[in-house]
Amino acid sequence: MKEFSAPPQNAFAESGKSSPPTRKDKGKAAEDAAALYIQQQGWQLVERNWNCRSGELDVIATRGETVLFVEVRSRSGSGFGLPAESVDARKIHKVRRTAEIYLQRAGWSDRLIRFDVIAVMLGRNLEIRSLEHIEEAF
Repeated sequence: MKEFSAPPQNAFAESGKSSPPTRKDKGKAAEDAAALYIQQQGWQLVERNWNCRSGELDVIATRGETVLFVEVRSRSGSGFGLPAESVDARKIHKVRRTAEIYLQRAGWSDRLIRFDVIAVMLGRNLEIRSLEHIEEAF
């Protein structure tokens, strides 16, 4: 696992919300952390939350001739397992199909591609407790 420098601010605390974070809040916090981490690793962010009929791609980045598709998974507790464990065969198929459409639309069908998973454990106030980067996950 590579080191990650999380943003110093607490997104939830700074939002001024008094109610617990929603599922959408948690997803955004994890995707923000993943996008920042990918950029810290030298990738150029191209898209976030790109979607079409077949699904959504959380993070798309490039480095040289390689296009990186990142599936971001998060959990705020261990009751439902670790975040990376939620990437099943159905999800992999959906991400691959959606990436295929993206590559065709972008005119990048000849580029090298890679699929990674970034698993984020969040604290109660959306602080990043851990970030695991699984390269070439599928």
